[in-house]
Amino acid sequence: MSYPRKGEKQISELANGLIDPVLAKRAGINTALLGSWDEIAGEDFADCTRPEKIAWARGGEDGTYKPGVLTIACEGARALFLTHAQGELIQRINSFFGFSAVHQIRIVQKPVSQASKRSRTPPPLKGEAARKLEGMLEGIEGDKLREAVKRLGTAVLGKRR
Repeated sequence: MSYPRKGEKQISELANGLIDPVLAKRAGINTALLGSWDEIAGEDFADCTRPEKIAWARGGEDGTYKPGVLTIACEGARALFLTHAQGELIQRINSFFGFSAVHQIRIVQKPVSQASKRSRTPPPLKGEAARKLEGMLEGIEGDKLREAVKRLGTAVLGKRR
């Protein structure tokens, strides 16, 4: 593992530095919570839940800290099981933060799973675009290079739907 040189920063540090203030202002959460959610939620709920926001309670008149309410998006009937495991999940979240950050969980039912990945192969070209691409490929001798350029040309010249 190589370590960054003096004065250099990793791109993840820069991105988190830009994203964290926006997430904190809008949702009260940070990228560390989002990135570690699979470990926090455990294998039972990692695939069907996602933290949405933390509503931090205002401090009392004496300036004491009050824990917040975490809103979690959960898919369908799994929300019932999440309700039953709520106490354990609150303990895991608080141990992640290192202090009593959350005292209640609010569950919102909505789809959480990732959208299906698009096909990596674009549809074949037809008509004028196919003839244009074949003309561009005539001077290429290597088979692997020719196939790579053909895939690239098909993606570039193909019509977007």
